[in-house]
Amino acid sequence: MSPGTRARKPLPRSIRIAAATVVAVVVGGALAATCASQPLVRAEKPEVPVPSVDPARLEAHVRALAIDLHPRTHAAPAKLDAVADWIRRALSPHGPVEDQPFVVEGRTYRNVILRLGPGPENGTDERVIVGAHYDAALSLPGADDDASGVAGLIELAPLLAKAPLGVRVDLVAWTLEEPPYFATPHMGSARHARALREAGVKVRAALSLEMIGAFSDAPGSQRFPAPGMSALYGDRGDFIAIVGRPSDRALLARVKAAMMGATDLPVRSLAAPAIVQGVDWSDHRSYWAEGWTAVMITDTSFLRNARYHTAADTPDTLDYRRMAKVVEGTFAAVVALARQ
Repeated sequence: MSPGTRARKPLPRSIRIAAATVVAVVVGGALAATCASQPLVRAEKPEVPVPSVDPARLEAHVRALAIDLHPRTHAAPAKLDAVADWIRRALSPHGPVEDQPFVVEGRTYRNVILRLGPGPENGTDERVIVGAHYDAALSLPGADDDASGVAGLIELAPLLAKAPLGVRVDLVAWTLEEPPYFATPHMGSARHARALREAGVKVRAALSLEMIGAFSDAPGSQRFPAPGMSALYGDRGDFIAIVGRPSDRALLARVKAAMMGATDLPVRSLAAPAIVQGVDWSDHRSYWAEGWTAVMITDTSFLRNARYHTAADTPDTLDYRRMAKVVEGTFAAVVALARQ
């Protein structure tokens, strides 16, 4: 101690412990947020050339589903059956298509499944599942929710049919995702996932296309389920999101890297527990229930699209140019997953 100075009195132990706790919480929170958003994932060069997707074709599919085939509600099973027939006709030119019928409360509904790539003859029945639900809430048009996902699924079919796939890829149009059957064993995706489990199929990954057409460059157009998230993701709804649980982190990173490498569309990811609002709000949850890794590809639904579950969710409100980039990115991700 130099002359003329006075020793500082140590802080009480309780204050030092409290300060250390605050620092630990802040640092831990920052690390958790960083892990959740996966900022270190880098774009990967596509394994095969990524074909372009025509925005006009996507719009035509969405208009057919939201207008010509309206309403797509569980309360109108004959109408849903017509939608299933329409999807079957759209997928059939690209490979074998099968129906998966099931009965709920005395009514018959069905998933529609297109099989692509090799089957058990390649030594494994391992599969990649890609799907979207074709029903809509109530009697609403459901353009973004989820005619957009079905349109993307249909446009993936010819691209993947020509791609070199190492394992079987199933494109599945699910039904009964919306209330009153959401989060019940009666969801079409739940019936599909359970049937795969009972058949002893190994699912490598499942991807749910859940609302992929709403985008905005306006400041404040993107909201989040928790405060402070805009610091990591920005406050503009100009990106596509990939959402899963912390245990899906490896799949999230794989899909994110492939999608980032396919187009210039910003791609964000979130690895968060299902208790975070919106994380399990789609068909990927059905594959979690059977023990598989699964993620949702989404424009973030109600957190961006104020027209969600309203009569204003119409085809003219979607951004088909950026939606086409989502489909192109999904193609790259599926090929990467099927060839790894």
